[in-house]
Amino acid sequence: MVLKGDNSIIITNGLVITRDNILKGAIRIAGGLIEQVGDIPSTDKDEVVDAGGCHIAPAIIDFNVFAVDMKAAHFGGIARVGLMPDLSTPLDLPSRVSYICGTSYPDLRVHPLAAATKGLEGKELAEIALMKQAGAKAVSTGRSWISDSGVMLRLMQYAAMLDLVVISHAEDAGLVGSGVATAGEMATRLGLPSAPVEAEVLAVARDLALAEMSEARVHFRQITTTSSLNLIRSAKARGVSVTAGITPAHFMLSDLATSDFRTFARLSPPLRSEADRMEVLAAIADGTIDVVSSGHDPKGPEQKRQPFSDAEPGMVGAQTLLPLVLTLVRDKVIDLNRAFDLLAKNPATLLGVNAGEIVVGREADITLINAEKPWVIDGNKMPASARNTPFDGQPVQGRACKLWVGGQKASTEPAV
Repeated sequence: MVLKGDNSIIITNGLVITRDNILKGAIRIAGGLIEQVGDIPSTDKDEVVDAGGCHIAPAIIDFNVFAVDMKAAHFGGIARVGLMPDLSTPLDLPSRVSYICGTSYPDLRVHPLAAATKGLEGKELAEIALMKQAGAKAVSTGRSWISDSGVMLRLMQYAAMLDLVVISHAEDAGLVGSGVATAGEMATRLGLPSAPVEAEVLAVARDLALAEMSEARVHFRQITTTSSLNLIRSAKARGVSVTAGITPAHFMLSDLATSDFRTFARLSPPLRSEADRMEVLAAIADGTIDVVSSGHDPKGPEQKRQPFSDAEPGMVGAQTLLPLVLTLVRDKVIDLNRAFDLLAKNPATLLGVNAGEIVVGREADITLINAEKPWVIDGNKMPASARNTPFDGQPVQGRACKLWVGGQKASTEPAV
C-alpha cells in the first residue's frame, strides 16, 4: 500500500543514511515514495520538516514479532513487522492470513508469516500457496522445530517453487526436552533443567542439508552458538541460500544473566555462554548474521512470575531494538550503514517489500534518529502490552524521534 497526496514532504538538515554512505542533505517524499535524495530546493507546495541534524534513516522492519504492538513499534522507529504464525489461532489458513492483512494499520504494515504446517504441529503441510495469495510474505515453523525430515524437505521444495523464504526455528526438540537453560556451569549451579548447544547445531546441519537439496531459501530465526555459525559460514561459501538472524538479548547477554533466576531472561533459545556471545558479535561483524530483530513477545505477570523452569520464554523488544543495535556501532563492531542493513534492508529483501533503504522509488518508510540521545530503559514507562525486558534499568543511547510510514506520519510519536 502506497499513500498518495498532492503535496510532497521534504525532510531537510539531516544526515541521510543511504545504501553506501551517510550524506548531509535532505529527502523528498511524494506519493508515498522517496522521490529525491540529496540537495533539494523546496517549493510552495512542500511541507518542510527540519531534521535538526538528526540521522534520516530507513524505518526499521522488525522481521519476527509474536504480537502486533503499534505503540511499541512506533516508539522504536519500526514501520513494518513480520508477524510470526504462533497466535492463539495459528496462521495456517488463507482466511486467517487475509484477515491479518486486512486489519493492518495505515502507519504500521503487518506482514503475516504463514504457518508451515497445520496447527504448527509439524506433521501436515498447510495451504502455503493459498496463504501466499492471501498476502503471506514467508513461511515459518514458528517457535517449533519440524522433527520429521521428510515433512521439512517437502516444505522447502514447495516454498522454493513459490519463491518464499522458509523461516526455521533451530532447536532439535528431542535434545531440548524440558531444558530451559544451556547445559554448562551456570545451569548446573542453578539446578536448572538444561539442553546442550548441539540441539541447535544438529537442527541447523539438517536444515542446511535439506535447503541444499531443494535449492530453497532458508532463514534461521536465531543462531546463537559457535558451531552453528561455522556451519552457516561454510554453507554460504558453497552458495546455499541461507540467512541468519539474532535478537539483541543474544549478543548483549550471556547465561550469567540468569544467575538470579530472573525470568525476564528466560528465552528461547536460552542464553548461551560468554564464548558463544562473543562469536555472535564476530558473526554480526563479518556478515554471517544478516538480520537483527526484536523477537517482540509480550508476557504478562501470570506468565513470568513463576519459578524459572515454569515461566514462559519471551521478551518485549520493539522499543529497545534500535538503541541496542546502536551499541554495536559505538563499540565499532559494525558501522551505521551496516546497522540499517541488519534492521531494514535485509528484512525487506527477505519479505520482498519495496522498502528498507533510502533509494529513489522505495516506499517512504522513514525515521529520524537521534543517535546520541541518552536514556534509561524503564519497563514501567515504555509503551507496550507487557514489561518483560531483561534490559530494565540499563542506560542506552539512541532514539527514534519521528516516523513516517509510506509517507504518512505515524499516529503516535516515537519519542517521550
